[in-house]
Amino acid sequence: MQRGRLFAACALCWSVSVCVVTGIQRADLFPYGPLSGDLILAEGDDETSKVLTLPRPLYFYDSQFSQLYVATNGIISAQDLPMEKQYVDDGFPTDFPAVAPFLADIDTSGGRGQIYYRVTETPSVLNKMAQEVHRGFPDSKFTPTHVVVATWENVAAYEEPSRTTAPSNKVNTFQAVIGYDETDSYVLFLYPEDGVNFYGTRPKESYNVEIEYPARVGFSRGEITYLIFSRTEGPHYSVTVNEQTVKNLYQVGNTGIPGVWLFHTGNRYSFDNIVPASISGILATPPAGGHGLSLDTTTPEYAEFEEYPDNTFDPDNLEEDDDYPLTALDAEFQPPPAGGDQSEPHHRPATPDAPSSPLAESEDAPLTSEPRFNPEPVARQSPQSEEQQPQTPLEVVDVYPPHKNEPPLSPGGHVVSVEEDDVDFDTGVIQYTTENKETCARFQQQCSQNAFCSDYATGFCCHCRPGFYGNGRHCLPEGAPQRVSGKVRGTVMVGSTPVQLNDIDLHAYIVVGDGRAYTAISEVPEPVGWALMPLAPIGELFGWLFALELPNSQAGFKIAGAEFTRHAEVVFYPGNQRLSIIQTGRGLDDHNHLTVDTVVSGNVPFLPPGAEVTMDPFKETYQYYPSVATSTSVREYSVVSAERGSEAFSFQLKQNITYRDCRHDNRAATPETLQITMERVFVMYVKEERILRYAITNKISPVGVEPSGPELVNPCYAGNHDCDTTAQCLPLEGQDFQCQCATGYRGDGRNCYDIDECAENLSSCGAHAQCVNLPGSHRCQCQSGYEYGFDGRTCVDIDECSSSPCHINARCINGLGTFQCQCRPGFYGDGFYCSQQEGQTGRPKTQCEQHRDSLQSGEPGSQPSIGAYVPQCDSDGQYRSLQCHGSTGHCWCVDIRGQERAGTRTPPGTAPKDCDRPDEPQRPKTHCEHHRDSVQTTSPEGYPIVGAFVPQCNDIGEYIPLQCHGSTGHCWCVDRNGQERTGTRTPPGTTPTDCSKPDEPERPKTHCEHHRDSVQTSSPEGYPIIGAYVPQCDANGEYRSLQCHGSSGHCWCVDRTGQERPGTRTSPGTAPQDCDNPDEPERPKTHCEHHRDSVQTTSPEGYPIIGAYVPQCDTNGQYTPLQCHGSSGHCWCVDRTGQERPGTRTSPGAPPTDCDKPDEPQRPQTHCEYHRDSVQTTSPEGYPLLGAYAPQCDANGQYTPLQCYSSIGECWCVDSTGQERPGTRSSAGAQPPDCDKPDEPQRPKTHCEHHRDSVQTTSPEGYPLLGAYAPQCDANGQYTPLQCYSSIGECWCVDSTGQERPGTRSSAGTQPPDCDKPVPVAPTQRPESVCERWRASLIDHYGGKPEAQQYVPQCERDGEFSPVQCYGETTYCWCVDQDGREVPGTRSHDVVKPACLPSVAPPTVRPLPRPDVTPPPKADITLLYAQGQKIGALPLNGTRLDANRSKTLLTLHGSIVVGIAHDCKENRVYWTDLSARTINRASMAPGAEPEILINTNLVSPEGLAVDVNRRQMFWVDSNPDMIESANLDGSGRRTLFDTDLVNPRAIIVVSSTGTLYWTDWNREAPKIECSSVDGQNRRVVVSEGIGLPNALTYDSSSGQICWADAGTKRLECVSPDGSGRRVIHPSVNYPFSMVYYRNHFYYTDWRRDGVIAVSKDSSQFTDEYLPDQRSHLYGIAIASSQCL
Repeated sequence: MQRGRLFAACALCWSVSVCVVTGIQRADLFPYGPLSGDLILAEGDDETSKVLTLPRPLYFYDSQFSQLYVATNGIISAQDLPMEKQYVDDGFPTDFPAVAPFLADIDTSGGRGQIYYRVTETPSVLNKMAQEVHRGFPDSKFTPTHVVVATWENVAAYEEPSRTTAPSNKVNTFQAVIGYDETDSYVLFLYPEDGVNFYGTRPKESYNVEIEYPARVGFSRGEITYLIFSRTEGPHYSVTVNEQTVKNLYQVGNTGIPGVWLFHTGNRYSFDNIVPASISGILATPPAGGHGLSLDTTTPEYAEFEEYPDNTFDPDNLEEDDDYPLTALDAEFQPPPAGGDQSEPHHRPATPDAPSSPLAESEDAPLTSEPRFNPEPVARQSPQSEEQQPQTPLEVVDVYPPHKNEPPLSPGGHVVSVEEDDVDFDTGVIQYTTENKETCARFQQQCSQNAFCSDYATGFCCHCRPGFYGNGRHCLPEGAPQRVSGKVRGTVMVGSTPVQLNDIDLHAYIVVGDGRAYTAISEVPEPVGWALMPLAPIGELFGWLFALELPNSQAGFKIAGAEFTRHAEVVFYPGNQRLSIIQTGRGLDDHNHLTVDTVVSGNVPFLPPGAEVTMDPFKETYQYYPSVATSTSVREYSVVSAERGSEAFSFQLKQNITYRDCRHDNRAATPETLQITMERVFVMYVKEERILRYAITNKISPVGVEPSGPELVNPCYAGNHDCDTTAQCLPLEGQDFQCQCATGYRGDGRNCYDIDECAENLSSCGAHAQCVNLPGSHRCQCQSGYEYGFDGRTCVDIDECSSSPCHINARCINGLGTFQCQCRPGFYGDGFYCSQQEGQTGRPKTQCEQHRDSLQSGEPGSQPSIGAYVPQCDSDGQYRSLQCHGSTGHCWCVDIRGQERAGTRTPPGTAPKDCDRPDEPQRPKTHCEHHRDSVQTTSPEGYPIVGAFVPQCNDIGEYIPLQCHGSTGHCWCVDRNGQERTGTRTPPGTTPTDCSKPDEPERPKTHCEHHRDSVQTSSPEGYPIIGAYVPQCDANGEYRSLQCHGSSGHCWCVDRTGQERPGTRTSPGTAPQDCDNPDEPERPKTHCEHHRDSVQTTSPEGYPIIGAYVPQCDTNGQYTPLQCHGSSGHCWCVDRTGQERPGTRTSPGAPPTDCDKPDEPQRPQTHCEYHRDSVQTTSPEGYPLLGAYAPQCDANGQYTPLQCYSSIGECWCVDSTGQERPGTRSSAGAQPPDCDKPDEPQRPKTHCEHHRDSVQTTSPEGYPLLGAYAPQCDANGQYTPLQCYSSIGECWCVDSTGQERPGTRSSAGTQPPDCDKPVPVAPTQRPESVCERWRASLIDHYGGKPEAQQYVPQCERDGEFSPVQCYGETTYCWCVDQDGREVPGTRSHDVVKPACLPSVAPPTVRPLPRPDVTPPPKADITLLYAQGQKIGALPLNGTRLDANRSKTLLTLHGSIVVGIAHDCKENRVYWTDLSARTINRASMAPGAEPEILINTNLVSPEGLAVDVNRRQMFWVDSNPDMIESANLDGSGRRTLFDTDLVNPRAIIVVSSTGTLYWTDWNREAPKIECSSVDGQNRRVVVSEGIGLPNALTYDSSSGQICWADAGTKRLECVSPDGSGRRVIHPSVNYPFSMVYYRNHFYYTDWRRDGVIAVSKDSSQFTDEYLPDQRSHLYGIAIASSQCL
């Protein structure tokens, strides 16, 4: 092939900065075709080549592979590819290693194109590959030993045959070339000019929707295995993201030639992500549109098992989320870019680096070592100069901003120089010079000034000094509160309304001592302000950074420091709106405050104005990898609004945080997982101020540690200590703790103030540096005339002469911190202006005059700048000592050079300094002044912080003796140290203590003072608790005779003990009683007073009880005629006995009735009024009764047409008798029905409505019946998917018949399940305990409605039995041990329950057997199918699939059930568990116990068969490639075959003949074999015309063996002797397992994720069953009530 033109063009491109050349032609491709020795891939739509065995292993990323597969769909893989629907329409990453030159749905059927491939050692091909690599990577020493060439010639896109249009004639030609040697691999993608004519393909199941997915081009490492069975996504790299970038493939290149793309794809020693070549080239006439490419990587996340996915979170269940790049267009694992400014990424070569883990060829290999982070081998790295980096269309986004003073780094983050003499090319050992290693001597300036630097064998690391914390590059004082500032920008769609956020302010304040994080975003427009309230994750970042640390954990700032990038994507349900959040940490500012910029974009649901959002506490697990932390969670929140009532919503959050870490020190690595507990979440939007606020309390701990557990009651861990916000809480033994002021603060720990390191000469500033004090720290800034040197710490002189400041006829003389200008001989002046002596009549202008005149005159024809500062000069032309800015009004003193004298600036309106007086020495701040100045009195938004105490100091800085709290009004005396003098505190409104008097002996606190001080009036956040009553004490500590409740306004008299004196209470607004008058003879309390005083309005803690009605009595104790309910707003008139007068009740906001008017002739109460008034809504104690339904009546006493049940949120229409009109009921949160419309033809009641209406929920007196469960139905009368039992607090999901979906029940106080998607089960979720199974069994036994006196086991949160067990709501209780056995002698009938602790007493009462297994519906034949963690039961009605009676038979958390079989004699089900590596069984009788039969020496057990006659079982193990047998109890285990097996899968046994049959889907030689049950007479039954024979069964009617093939897509049968072969169905999808019954085949299908029925007689599909929870189905078996 002629390559001269191509190579000449390359050389030309390397010699100029921009190159315009023509693209490559087909003749420029590497040689291909049969004459070149290529193999040809079979025609078809989804074909994969036979294995291409490599003569020498290939390194892809950092893993070694010895074989490749070439597929139809424009992809090469190192693993056998799955079916195309699992990857062809999805974006990167893929589950398997992939090299994708053009990944799309390609079809070569009918001769539409050819696909060629080969591996070659031809010298000409090797030389050409080496030349291309050397041009793209000039510093590489690459010499390929082998090249793989794959060519797609004139291939076409798949088109549906049913379409009426003729097939398209657009075809594509492209080539992928992989070259590799012992250590490296490189890949070329070649696209000739006429080679790309279609740019994407339509999905097969597009349902006539005209959509097209652009082709994917790039690389994917595939899933990485760690911890044996866990998997995570590996790194990947994308070249295309949309149709335009696909068009760019032949118009643009990264090698200097359009259509030629080169990438470094692997290295033996260390490799993070793909490195592209960096020379750009474009066509001479480029088309319209950009040529931008993207780097597309995502962080590792948990994923399912590749071949046997668990159904905990199956991507197939969320098809729209399959293509889920969190950070499209970003290279998240990228190390520091090679110098340059972030705003010009196109001047740097793209170096996207993603962490990857070494992966052995076995998918189950554990993660054994940490990856390293230099993408190029050391010998092949070379820093490129700015001139050597021509523009490239690659878009690179920095993970973190480069340090201002960092020298350019190589792509791997190292400065490496290789001496050619040090490289031993014979041995392949690469050495590098140690003087160029990154060391502290050269790079110490990258460390924080509060850190020290340590050298290690491979580089240096920074570590914070004692008293500080961080990652070494950024360190903060331990215990000090932290502030964050930044900007928020982006576009947010609220519903269909776009709202632009233009750099609005974000401020956060974090109390590190207890993990509280407050975030405020200002100037938020109203529509988006309400809608962003659920977006607490914006503020959660700061909670993660500065969370309260529990033992064995560390907050995010210690890992990430202050430079990081956080990518998060939020998906809201049920609307599927998506919002992207990108938050970038920019470092610490001059005040040690963190700077974070936030970009939001996407869609959010609309929330009504005035809505309130509440979020419950929750936990989130963070996964940690090198340089990245990730998490995924689902949050639920409720929205309460006037328009829509209370509604429940949720969103899914996926996030990753990338940062720079240091791996040189080999210290203990960051834990793999940590748990954030967010205990309090508060969100609010203040419309008037346009401020969005989030407040979150955060704790971080190892996963599984309960922050409130008994071992963590120390106040330091609970966050309820009383240390100062600038102090550190140090836990001691038990609940003891010590408060220690944070670094940079001084005090006793409960009161800390800032240390002025500058005034006390404690700074670390060196020569020529000025100290600037900061809260908790200080910073050094160079004096005028100096700047920081290379180390970033030492101040060095600025050579001002280098900028030529002097006159052209003067010379500049540099000095330390200054310079001097001297006119040259023959000229005179001040050096800034020099003139010749001859003819000079006036003096030259001085520096001040030149400065002044240059500003006043400006350029010719220009006007002076408005607001510019113009210096003032005296008559001699020198700077006036006092300078003032005419526009701002500020004034300051200057020296003779016009430089400002520090500390002399005064603001406008104040007297300027006397600049003629010498500077006085400044005295250091006193203790009081430090204390005063350290108090934060203003929030970041400029609002005053209410409740902050600011000490008062006198002129000399000492504490004034009398201190007063401006917010509370209390005053007290202090000593010289500011400590309160005991007994001097006075309440507001009283005369303060005379502090000049000496202290009197201290008396003990009185009863009143104890009472007063015990009342909690402030929350831990410092907010006052509204409604708390605080008693008032006099100067002697006795109760004041008159007491008033500040919130309610009531006042009353008390005796000496604080007890209220009857008859003295007055209502708000009335004159209080004179409590000094002696009591008149006490009258007895009236009925009204008894009623009023019996109502409990305040809890023991002082909190008001919301919703209690308190009657109002007059001074004589009689009911006031007008009574109002403060909570509901209703008012009504009462008679003398307090009974409501009918017809006088008014709604909230309406004028109350005039109760002084005589009653009009009273009409009798209507049916509605009788009904309403008979309902008891308040208990005798005044508590509201939750759950009682009270009908609503109009002014005439008739039922209002619309009735609503406020407790459950449902509404419905009624007729004139109050009877519900069928079909009108609306569920909570839905639009209420329009009751004015005439009834539509009435439909009969549904099953759900009959069920609901038959339940009695209210007694005749109107009390709710406790314990009654009433199902919830939707508007159509169908069961709502989520059902809740309000009495016991449990919720569960149901199917369409109202049957509970197993595994969905949530206990009281926990998050209810999301019934719209599969129930997620964490990989580490524990199995259901004995107590929980027993509880569920008994509730089911009671019909789901246990009576109040019936026994239901009480279980702890961890599933263990509660120590105290009781019958229902009775006090008939007893103690049990940890196994649920009753402890003798502990039964109690008393009101007080027995005090129980778990014990190990001998068993006396055993619990019932564990109700693990629920029998299938009563049917003669039931299909049992395996689906991940469960076994389902699908009854047959004749031969039809009875989906309505399907249910879960067995739930096995954490399992992956593959093979399944049934023993009809003992009615047992047997299964293989791939996750636990066990074989198990369970009786199908109620309450049976699952039993493990075999749990040793199993690796990948799959197919399973049971011989009911011989009482034996047989199974295949596909990893060691064996077939084994054992008795049905697990005994008598023996190996039948362990040779000549490659991928065994299905196995069956024909008991009548004693014959075994099994399949082996070895791609090279698939076959079906048989033998006797004892392993004799092994032979091949079928070996021709099969591909992937997954499913196998026996046709008992014909005596034939039948199989379903996922490769040939055929269902076929054959006689045992190999004769009579016939095709039953020619086109099955993706079968996995199959059974036969009554002339029908039933198989599990991986494409449909269901059970498919095929008639043997008609060869047609006859039925289909798709489970509600979608994930792959595996084994299938027939269970019959009697043996067939």
